[in-house]
Amino acid sequence: MIKNKKSFIKMLITIVATALVTTFVLTSVGFVGIIPHNQYKRYKKLISLNKEIDKKFYKKPDEAKLEEGMIKGMFQGTEDVYSSYYTKDEMKQLLEMSSGKYVGIGIMVSPDKESGAIKIENVFDGGTAKEAGVKKGDYIIKVNDKAYTYQEMDIAVKNIKGDEGTSVVITFVRDGKPYVKELKRKEITIKSVESKMMDNKIGYIKIKGFEEDTEKDFRSSIDRLEKDNMKALVIDLRDNGGGLLNIVEGIADMILGKSVIVYTQDREGNKDYSRSTDKEKISVPIVVLTNENSASASEILTGAILDNDAGISIGRRTYGKGLVQSVIQLSDKSGYKLTTAQYFTPDGHYINKKGIKPTIEVKEDGKQLPKAIEYLQKKIK
Repeated sequence: MIKNKKSFIKMLITIVATALVTTFVLTSVGFVGIIPHNQYKRYKKLISLNKEIDKKFYKKPDEAKLEEGMIKGMFQGTEDVYSSYYTKDEMKQLLEMSSGKYVGIGIMVSPDKESGAIKIENVFDGGTAKEAGVKKGDYIIKVNDKAYTYQEMDIAVKNIKGDEGTSVVITFVRDGKPYVKELKRKEITIKSVESKMMDNKIGYIKIKGFEEDTEKDFRSSIDRLEKDNMKALVIDLRDNGGGLLNIVEGIADMILGKSVIVYTQDREGNKDYSRSTDKEKISVPIVVLTNENSASASEILTGAILDNDAGISIGRRTYGKGLVQSVIQLSDKSGYKLTTAQYFTPDGHYINKKGIKPTIEVKEDGKQLPKAIEYLQKKIK
């Protein structure tokens, strides 16, 4: 992981499109060099087929598109839904992730390998998708009458977004039945943190995503609640698909004291530990609310709280994404996203495709917060 992430991330502008734990790196280094003979054998077939297209395709091929297609295909060969190559325009849009502002229709999506389609994970307030009745769990199969699979999600997202005031036609699927909506693009501001004081001085903070301003907004919420004599705290991570790792670290500083937050391990077995400091720590009982859409960065925070005995979790088992992506921008402004490590909770639990089982399982959505309040009321009496 890179150092000084807090100051570095401020350079980036973004929109959340998938559930990620992500670190960003910008590089001015391009790809230059001679292919060794043993590697040439690997690419001999590719080079031969490229020559066939150059000679025999019925019209002059677009060389830039051919190159783009070859590179994208190489990343698809990893069979990892989180690893992708991005053109200059696609990379620009990917780097809009952390600000929580973008021009679009107000949805968050993820690649759904099981269905082969693009799944809607969240529909945001203020967007035209919500106004049109689009729901979480729907699928996108076409954008402007062009079909897209889960492997082409990034391109589909690029075409869903556009200039403010313009429209996009999207074919959705719900319960196996397609429906079509023409939606106007508008600037969407995603407020990632909401807070309030409930009865018995129990504070409530909902974190919708770990974005650039989330740590600052969380800190402000804690300050307000503490001034109002907060006795206990509910942190609601339900339907939080993840976000930036450095933001989780900043929030953990306010919750854990001096502790391990998470550690990552690459394929060589090298481990890198993320630790919180002892400079600040709220001293109240904590309950974290989770469900099957609490993913990635949400799971890191949940695992850190549980393994450090800072609180308990209530709700349903989390999504189970224990992979870390690095996002690299190249000198020509294109770039790629590559899964480079696995992460583990402080006690060494690997949660990829497993999730985190709640301390107290409550399956019904409407009963999860009341259960948290009931538990905390006993703790503060």
